[in-house]
Amino acid sequence: MRYMRVGEPGQERPVAFDGERYADLSGLTSDIDGAFLAAGGVRNLDGLPEIDITGLRIGPPVARPGVVLCVGQNYAAHAAESGAAPPPTPIVFYKAPNTVVGPYDQVLIPRGSAKTDWEVELAVVIGRRARYLDTPEQALEHVAGYVVSNDVSERDFQIAHSGGQWSKGKSCETFNPFGPWLVTSDEVGDPQKLGLRSWVNGEPRQDSTTADMIFSVAYLIWHLSQYTVLDPGDVINTGTPEGVAMSGRFTFLAPGDVVEVEIDGLGRQRTVVA
Repeated sequence: MRYMRVGEPGQERPVAFDGERYADLSGLTSDIDGAFLAAGGVRNLDGLPEIDITGLRIGPPVARPGVVLCVGQNYAAHAAESGAAPPPTPIVFYKAPNTVVGPYDQVLIPRGSAKTDWEVELAVVIGRRARYLDTPEQALEHVAGYVVSNDVSERDFQIAHSGGQWSKGKSCETFNPFGPWLVTSDEVGDPQKLGLRSWVNGEPRQDSTTADMIFSVAYLIWHLSQYTVLDPGDVINTGTPEGVAMSGRFTFLAPGDVVEVEIDGLGRQRTVVA
């Protein structure tokens, strides 16, 4: 099943797509949120009213999450282009949940920014509470689904102004375009077999696969559950591959630039920088 939310910000309606038709879920749930996901979502669309989404804004496919946890330098080549050795343990930082916007919404360059960067990432949405999991093998049972995420970053804020933490450079307004779909885990299968790519103004930037992650999705969920409780609706951004502006090979984003990111089976975003 694929879930999405349509409508203007703050007024989105929950929608499901089974590969054949779009159904309005408003009669079943007020939103695609933690409570809906924890209850198992919907199995089929029998008896649910259809909805025409033509011309409607596509919002983020999950209502504002309780937390957005991010993993840094989780692809060896990206660590190298950042000037760092592969980390021996996951690097974790928080991104403000109010950064999450729709997959076609504008990305706003922050006041005083000169180094706004893109990062295509596989996002994991939690479907069952994960707390002190015994093994990584248990972890994927706690996943509701997967989403295309762009962990937009301001590199000066992240590094030069950080005070040792990265969240200043990650939590600016509109810095997490998300969607278009939440694709349930049964449709995705193995999350370590997904290609992910990005473009700026139609020119290729990133082209990799989740098989190149240093720490797998299952390991990350297990690892994080040893330090924090992951609740339904929470989001984990699992890291980005090489090909970002911080590498020095590309220019940082400027107003008018168009950023596109996609992941196999999860859809494609297109955001304009303003």
